[in-house]
Amino acid sequence: MPVLGWLAGRTIVDLIADYDHWVAFGMLAVVSGRMLWGALRSERSQRKEVDITKGLLLITLSIATSIDALAVGLSFAFLNVNIALASPIIGAVAFVATIIGFKLGSKVGKSVGKRAEVIGAIILLAIAFRILMSHIL
Repeated sequence: MPVLGWLAGRTIVDLIADYDHWVAFGMLAVVSGRMLWGALRSERSQRKEVDITKGLLLITLSIATSIDALAVGLSFAFLNVNIALASPIIGAVAFVATIIGFKLGSKVGKSVGKRAEVIGAIILLAIAFRILMSHIL
């Protein structure tokens, strides 16, 4: 999905080159906002345990993750990132993080999970602001 997003972005990058930093900022801000919303919303709705590894919820999460990856790839096109290098790194990191997440998730997820998601969202937002500031200043 990052490669598809990058390809889509490369086709329109010349059309929006004057404000691509705003597009990248907006996309990263939206992803960050969704992460924050998910972290804060799920704290209020932890009444029952849900198995996310089965059924419609798994499909929904897979589609949402794919859309996020597509948005990241689109942002990469605007930032002139080498997609041939970035895409395998994203895949490898995602694979390792998934394995570690499944192994450690049940042990530390309840105490660290929401804070880690909030920290990740804040880091993404900081990256978005850095991109914006590097083009404005």
